[in-house]
Amino acid sequence: MNVHLKDSTKIRNATEIARALGRDFAARAADYDATDSFAAENFREIREAGLLSIGVPAELGGGDASYRELCGMLRETARHCSGTALALAMHTHPLAAAVWRWRKGDKAPVEGLLKRVAAENLMLLSTGGNDWLGGSGTAEKTEGGYLFSGRKRFVSGCEAGDILMTMAREGDTVLHAGVPMKSKGVRIEQTWRTLGMRASGSQDVVLDKVFVPEAAIAVRRPAGVWHPFFHLVSVIAWPLIYSVYRGVAEKLRDETVTLAMRKRQDGDTLQLIGALDTALAAAVAAHEQMVALGETATPGEAVTSTMMTLKRVMTEQMLEAASIAMDAAGGSAFYRAAGIEKLFRDIQAARYHPLAMQPQHRLAGRIALGFTADGGEQK
Repeated sequence: MNVHLKDSTKIRNATEIARALGRDFAARAADYDATDSFAAENFREIREAGLLSIGVPAELGGGDASYRELCGMLRETARHCSGTALALAMHTHPLAAAVWRWRKGDKAPVEGLLKRVAAENLMLLSTGGNDWLGGSGTAEKTEGGYLFSGRKRFVSGCEAGDILMTMAREGDTVLHAGVPMKSKGVRIEQTWRTLGMRASGSQDVVLDKVFVPEAAIAVRRPAGVWHPFFHLVSVIAWPLIYSVYRGVAEKLRDETVTLAMRKRQDGDTLQLIGALDTALAAAVAAHEQMVALGETATPGEAVTSTMMTLKRVMTEQMLEAASIAMDAAGGSAFYRAAGIEKLFRDIQAARYHPLAMQPQHRLAGRIALGFTADGGEQK
């Protein structure tokens, strides 16, 4: 199914495009899951439909979708194929961060990238939680730039991607750069054999002395400490990524209610469905606050702490809702044909994005007690 932005008079926003594409995505989802296959065909259609550039400002050739519209696009996509939505989120969030910088007047470092995404229909890749504050891999100084080496895990959508937004360490300094996937020394290793989110194709990408020009270094920062880059990532990325998990949780709830209808007079079923909706309502409320921050907040330590707290609340409530759903649906949920167990498995991935529970609690405690995010005294 092809949905072309310029040709359509009925489809006007990103969520509607995702819904139209989703009919075919849903038909393929079980097969991708059963065969541990990346959703390659889905991403061909996403590219053709213009969803890769729909968040780029119109002045730069894109579809000019708002931040909230991008959240809606990911949430809708997740209802049809969780893994496709997660991989799309890992393109959408670095793009949205670049748009944020462009709109705030920091145009020079990002305008070229945004124009290229729109003109060349490029897909960005994120190296994810493997590359958090400490960074990973090595950067070896060479004439005109650096040689990046390392193994980047959880690179969702890498088989369809064009530019890897990654980092490497030169001693105690972390260097950030975009690395073309066609660069010499870049290879994909098929490691993604997982509990869920299989269609995301989050394989390992190995960098073996990949040349990165000096001019391509976008950020230099000290390793292991909070940097303004990560405050921007925290405020922009998590509402988008967790739009995916919200979509999965909402789909799981709807499928569970459908299965439970045959036991609608049973008191235990009534209570379980009520508990499911209560947990989901708490997750949705947390996510709505996250999206509002993503739309309006200025990145900083306090905002990052709030975002991480909301993400933790949302994660715990979604996991609780998923567990209740398995009980409410009864034995039918154990069969693959019902679709419940796949959604249950997919939503478990929400556990693994940084920050994990203990680091999140420490961050919240530091900010509450007047320390910096790194534990020093506030000035």
